[in-house]
Amino acid sequence: MNTEDRILEPGRIEAPFGEIRFLSLAGRDLFTRRADRFRFLSPGHPLGKYLDFLALLADAQQEAQDRFPSLPPPDARELALCREHGMPLLDTRSRLRNPAWRTALTLILRRMSEADLPKAARKTAAGLMSVDENRLEEMADGILSGDPAATPPKELPFIAAALQVYWVRMASMVGEDAFAKLEPAGVCPVCGSFPATGIVHANGTEKGLRYLCCSLCASRWHMVRVKCSNCEATQGISYYSLEGSNGAVKAESCDDCNTYLKLLYLGKDDAMEAMADDLATLSLDMLMDKAGKARSGPNLFFHPGCEAKQA
Repeated sequence: MNTEDRILEPGRIEAPFGEIRFLSLAGRDLFTRRADRFRFLSPGHPLGKYLDFLALLADAQQEAQDRFPSLPPPDARELALCREHGMPLLDTRSRLRNPAWRTALTLILRRMSEADLPKAARKTAAGLMSVDENRLEEMADGILSGDPAATPPKELPFIAAALQVYWVRMASMVGEDAFAKLEPAGVCPVCGSFPATGIVHANGTEKGLRYLCCSLCASRWHMVRVKCSNCEATQGISYYSLEGSNGAVKAESCDDCNTYLKLLYLGKDDAMEAMADDLATLSLDMLMDKAGKARSGPNLFFHPGCEAKQA
């Protein structure tokens, strides 16, 4: 594993604050693009079978999003309250979750139970369709509270997929202008979740800027570089990459809180997708774990044993 010292001061290469786009929401074709990336990464990959499974799951997510029912957006009172108190408008903890997320789950499960999957995965999808709604809500609560281990590994991807569809759809209904900057800056201003990765842009007005990528709603929000997204320290920041790699994916490590976040450098590969390329570089996570560093944010489609159960 290669290690790099910090060579930039926070914000040195960034545009004046007023010129920086603060937030971008996931596009309506998010899951189609993600499925395509999983399929590109799968051939010859050690986790190829799991990446193929996730490609099919992303196809099902896209269908569920396209067929998702219309829901009432937050009203003006909610918007004003969140702005006043610096809270994310679609906060996973404080805002009541609409049962419509289970509609998305049903659509996903129906498609996956008929897909060309290993028998065990199809059986899991079919079995989840008969699970009591209270149990489904318990599993969703566990995932959203940062405890994915509360959900059985074989069921985790399906529940997480439906929750992603719900929050992506809700965010798109509200629109970017409804969301405000938050403190601390390391949580999603849309839903309050932690980032799964960060992306460093290579072109246009965003060249050189870092955007954190939400693990749930896939929104991206700006945060200056060489600053820990977890504790906001600016000292003791180091970068790690895999030996022999082109440096397209690096782990930004913080000595203060002993965590790391992966950064995807689009200048090295502009086709990367935050969730897909995060999962495709789990070997970097394993090396960081051996170095005693903890991930600062989750990837909702992975916890130990998850990929083995679906392969």
